[in-house]
Amino acid sequence: MKTSKLSMQWFIHSFFIIYVALTILPLLLVFMVSITDEKTLTLNGYSLFPAKINFNAYSYLFKTSGVIIDAYGVTLTVTVIGTVLGLLLTALFAYPISRMDFPFRKGLTFYIFFTMLFNGGLVSTYLVYTKLLGVNDSLIALIVPNLLIGGFNIILMRTFFTTTIPPSLIESAQIDGAGELRIFFQIILRLSLPVLATIGLFYTLAYWNDWFNSLVYISDPKKYSLQYLLNLTLLNIQFLVTSPGNSNTSQLLAQIPTETVRMAMAVIGTGPIILAYPFFQKYLIQGLTIGSVKG
Repeated sequence: MKTSKLSMQWFIHSFFIIYVALTILPLLLVFMVSITDEKTLTLNGYSLFPAKINFNAYSYLFKTSGVIIDAYGVTLTVTVIGTVLGLLLTALFAYPISRMDFPFRKGLTFYIFFTMLFNGGLVSTYLVYTKLLGVNDSLIALIVPNLLIGGFNIILMRTFFTTTIPPSLIESAQIDGAGELRIFFQIILRLSLPVLATIGLFYTLAYWNDWFNSLVYISDPKKYSLQYLLNLTLLNIQFLVTSPGNSNTSQLLAQIPTETVRMAMAVIGTGPIILAYPFFQKYLIQGLTIGSVKG
């Protein structure tokens, strides 16, 4: 019996070691390609052990380091503010509709579900934010449109509150004289760390990876998000590669490590967000499983 248990544990551990290795290898390959000499890459292709290491791709990207630093600052600011505001608004909306005694519970739940199926379209949304609200070329344009609050996140958090927070706990707090705000901030939120961490990760990834809002609403280069700046750099390189050949273009292309720059941009864009996963990992699975018991 013990031998079979040990064999099963060995099999499970081996499986997950191999699975983790297969997950890490592509990331490692991207990094190694980004520091490979461009000519060596052209001759030998991708390799985990490049014959010649060269940091020209990073040197090229950081020639205008001020622009990248500005983009990092914009993205970090937008990610932090957007995640905190998104979590707060999501929780403030989800908690009332999780209460059985809330009179508008069904109507507001349907309203949120309706927004998951239909939206106003890009043209009308753009006109509202730029002409009516005038938030273009501001950080608000990177925080609010399409990202600040999502129907799926509200439904997920509402389900967590419904299935995890016992009504008797809320009734006991009310009997003790606690108001709704005190119950929400001092009791409900403290018991909801798993779902807050899970949805917080969703918001963090959405804001960090967003480039579309910069494309639509931002014209000031100092307010570009990091992902949009990297995407713009990639498009410029592709334009030079596909443009009709002339002496100036040929000389410029010769100075640009095109393939390694693509990989360097991936490293710059994804590196910092990978560091956020350990802070959410403890609660991520628990929040997803508890919040999906029933609708």
